[in-house]
Parts: sequence; C-alpha cells; structure tokens
Amino acid sequence: MRILFLHPNFPAQFRHVATLLGKDPNNEVVFATKIENAEWQIPGVRKVLFKVSREARAETHHYVRFLENGVLHGQGMFRVAEQLKAEGFVPDVIYGHSGWGPTLFMKDAFPNSQLMCYFEWFYHAIGSDADFDPAEPLSVDDMARIRIKNAPILIDLYSCDWGISPTHWQKSQFPEEFHSKITVLHDGVDTDYFKPNPDAKLILPNLDLSGVDEIVTYVGRGMEPYRGFPEFIESLAYVQERRPNCHVVIVGSDRVCYGRSLPNNETYKDHMLKKVPLDLSRIHFVGSLPYGLYLKVIQASSAHIYLTRPFVLSWSMIEAMSTGCLVIGSDTPPVREIIRDGENGLLVDFFSPKQIADRIDEVLDHPTRMAEIRQKARQTVLEQYSHDILLPRHIQLIEDVANRGLSPQQNIASSLERQTQDFALAQGWEQQP
Repeated sequence: MRILFLHPNFPAQFRHVATLLGKDPNNEVVFATKIENAEWQIPGVRKVLFKVSREARAETHHYVRFLENGVLHGQGMFRVAEQLKAEGFVPDVIYGHSGWGPTLFMKDAFPNSQLMCYFEWFYHAIGSDADFDPAEPLSVDDMARIRIKNAPILIDLYSCDWGISPTHWQKSQFPEEFHSKITVLHDGVDTDYFKPNPDAKLILPNLDLSGVDEIVTYVGRGMEPYRGFPEFIESLAYVQERRPNCHVVIVGSDRVCYGRSLPNNETYKDHMLKKVPLDLSRIHFVGSLPYGLYLKVIQASSAHIYLTRPFVLSWSMIEAMSTGCLVIGSDTPPVREIIRDGENGLLVDFFSPKQIADRIDEVLDHPTRMAEIRQKARQTVLEQYSHDILLPRHIQLIEDVANRGLSPQQNIASSLERQTQDFALAQGWEQQP
C-alpha cells in the first residue's frame, strides 16, 4: 500500500500509525510536513517538505485569515504533490489533519486516491468551548469569525472519503449530516511505556523531590484558561494553607496555545502569581519536558490535575491514567467520556478552586481507597485506549479505505467490529459496550 500522511508538524497524531506502516516492506510511506523536526526520524517513512509562500496578509479581513492561511498551505502541498507524481508516487490513500490546509486540494492532485481526514475539532460559538466562561462573553464579531473558521474543515468534510475523530465528544461537534463517514478512533497510548512505577521518586535536573511524599502535578502545552490554569493556581492557595509538606510540579511552557492572550504580552503565569500569594519554594515550574522526564513526573504524582473547557481532549490525561495516576479532572464533556467519578478518577467543577483543593485533600488523606481508583484508571486505558487495541483498528481502517471495494460505511464498520472483537478475545478481555 502507498500512503501519504499530511500534517504541518511532523509527526503529530500520526507518529505511531506511520511507524507501524513503515515497518512493513510492502508499504511505501511518505509524510509531507512543513516543519523539519530533526528529533523525529521514523524508519521506513520518507519525509518531504512543503513550503508556504507567505502568511495571510494583514489587510485580509480577520474572519478569513484562517482560511487564507489554509489555502496557502494547500497550495504548498499541491506543488509537492505534483513533484511526487512526477517521481511516480501516487498514493492509494492520503491521510491528513483537517483544518490546517494541506488536505484541501488533494482530491485535485490525486483524483483516484482515497482521502482520509483526521477531524479534531469543529468550531462553535455556542455550546462548547467559546462561550464556556461566562466572564468572557462573545461579541457578534466573535461569533461570525468562529463560524467562518470552519470553512476549510467543511471543504474537507465534503471532499474526503472517510474521517476519524478521536473521541465521541469531538465527533459530536461536527455537523450531523457528516457523521456517517466519521469513525471514532482515539490515537491510543503506549501502555508499555506509560506504566506505573510503585517505587518512583521524582528527581529532575535541578529538582530533587525524592524525599517528598505529597506531590501534586499539572501538565499542559501552555498555561492558559482553556486548560484551567488560573483555577488551578487559585486552588493552590487552599492546598498550601492546609498541607505544609505538599509540593506542586507544573509541566508546560509559559505561553497560550488555545484562546486569548492577555494584553501587553503578560503571561497567565505572571498574572496569576501576582494575583494569588503562594509559597513559590513549594511550586516548581519545570517547563516542557522530554518524554522520559515527563514520565517520571506523572509516575511520582500523588494527585494529577487535568482541567479543560469542553474542547479537544489532551493526550496527557490518558497517559497519566495509564501510569496509574489519580487524576482529578474537570467535570466537562471530554473528560466525562473517560473518567467516571469515584471509579477511575475524580471529577470537579472547572470553576471551583476550593473544590479542586478539597479533592486533592481527599486523595492525599485516603491513599488506600485511592489505590483501587488508580488501578481502575490503568485498566480503563489497557482495555479501551491501548495501542495494542487501537493501532490494529487504525491500520485496518486505512486499508479498508484504500480498498475502494470496502469504502461504503457498513463494510468499514463491520470490519472494525470484527477486528476489535478478535483482538479483545485474543487478549482474554470482555468486550466493552
């Protein structure tokens, strides 16, 4: 099979499935990306770069700058597609992340190839992330801009032969008329890597917490309201007042990845530390970490906080559960899909710093009761989100889409069901409802 992956940032969501496909000598795998990430080299996968001629112009109406950037990405990828065709490479299936733009013109470049799209998010002004915080009311201008932001995604929904969305919540955000060609299939977690370490002691470069018994952890790409960073920092005032020996480790960059930035280039970290008086000797901002050090943090965690608006679910929450973390998560749709309160984790009101602190107390005061919840968190991931289960399904779906004879939705759905049943039975697991 010949497959072409598309994502501006290599390898992104396609890392593991591309690695598995690249191991098969019968496959020819090409990954087109905008950013050359020297850290990642996947055996059997050829990287090619597309270039964007320019960014959206400043004078472009702000509603359509996202679309203009998408078109520019699509043009850059189209030029690379022409080069690939000249070399004799015509993919059986193209698999790209929708929204960035590289997928937009692939049906024109390769009219006889099947197009799969990874549908991560569809934007809404009402009912999900954008209007979640009542302190941030939307203007009519915001609503119009958000609606137009879906333009490149709608083109992909129309053009693609099949789509994947990682959670039921995320799929539910897409127009219902397109649901029939979107499969819910999470990227999965390497449960052999993200596993518990009962003897874990947290030692990082320039930080030794090996003698600390109470460690609260928080992980994010950035430090921002979308992931509940302000509420988390406010909760620490209660935690520090009650628990003098508790330390907090915060993993992530001091930046905004989603949502609005503060004026005058002020970061949310600086803003919240000015607002909330804390003992900073017990709060450790360790920045973004490589996987090996990040793993050490969550393995040593006594209580792991994951807060999110009704938005895209982070890999980090499921990775933390896979290590047996006691996750205290926000009672919001993407989290509720996985965490059942009191069974495999704990849920809190996103907007209640005091409740977050109360649940941290609950975890730290009842280690024996929490041990069962930790075990069930790990078991949830093993049974529903492990690479061992999901990667075979992912490969099967790609092969089914590549084979046009199996492209109708009934055939793909039944093939996936058979694959899942066979794998679950082989592992001795009961089938999940």
